[in-house]
Amino acid sequence: MRVCLIAADPDHPVLAATTAELLARGHEVEHLYPGARPGSGRLADVYLLKARTPQALALARELEERGAPVVNSAAATELCQDRVRMAELARAAGLPFADTRAVGRLDQLADPVYPFVVKSRHSRRHDLVARIDGPERLRELAARWPGEAVVTQPFLDGTGWDQKLWVVDGQVFAARRRSELAPPDGAAGPAGEWQPPADRAALVLRVGEVFGLDVYGVDLLDGPAEPVIVDVNAFPGIRGRTGAPEALAALAQRVAADRGR
Repeated sequence: MRVCLIAADPDHPVLAATTAELLARGHEVEHLYPGARPGSGRLADVYLLKARTPQALALARELEERGAPVVNSAAATELCQDRVRMAELARAAGLPFADTRAVGRLDQLADPVYPFVVKSRHSRRHDLVARIDGPERLRELAARWPGEAVVTQPFLDGTGWDQKLWVVDGQVFAARRRSELAPPDGAAGPAGEWQPPADRAALVLRVGEVFGLDVYGVDLLDGPAEPVIVDVNAFPGIRGRTGAPEALAALAQRVAADRGR
C-alpha cells in the first residue's frame, strides 16, 4: 500500500509517528508539499491531507477528481476554515455551537457587549483569537489586525478550562488545557489527558458525521446548561495523544483497502 502525506511539515510529531507505524506494517509512505503537482503516474492508495492552504486544497481536489481517496476531503477541510459556514452548518444540524456572528472588520463593530471573543473568520495558523473586555482592547486589536475579517462569539466563563477532543476514525482522544482566554487568577486543576463523559464523546462523534470528517478536533467549553462547541478543526496536530498515530495508520490502511475493493 502507498500512502501519501500532503503536508508542509512531514516531520510533525503525529505525522512522523504515523509514518513510522505505516513503515513498520510494510507500507510505502510518500510526501507531497502543498504546492506540488501530483504527476501523471500511478496515484497513491490514499492521501492524508494535513495542510490546509489554498494550494493544498487545490491539490486535494485534483487528486479526488482523478479518483484518489483523500482524508479529510478537500470540501470538508475547506468548510472548517470558514467559521461562519462552520457555525451555520452545526446549528442547522442541532449541534450546540456558540453564537457566531460575522462583523466585517473590528473597526466596524457597533455597540459591542463586553466581554466577548473575537476570532479571524478564516481559521488558519496564527490567526486572531482573543478576549475583548473593553474599548481600549478593541482599539488595540483593530490597529494590530487592520482589514482582518472577524467573527464574534459570547465569552463563556465556564470553568476556565478548554476541553480539547480529537477524533481519528471514530476513536476519541481528549485533554484539558487552561484556557488562554480565562482570567489569570482562575481556578487551578490538572491538565493533560482527560477522559470525557460519554455524552461529550458522543457529541464530538456527531460533529464528524455532520461535517464529513474522519480526522478532526473539537473545542468545547462548559455553557450554562450544556457544553458549547466553539471551534472545529480538520486534521489537527493531536500532539502527545497515546494511540493517535496507530489510529491514523489504521485509518489510512482501511481507506486504501476500501478503494481496492
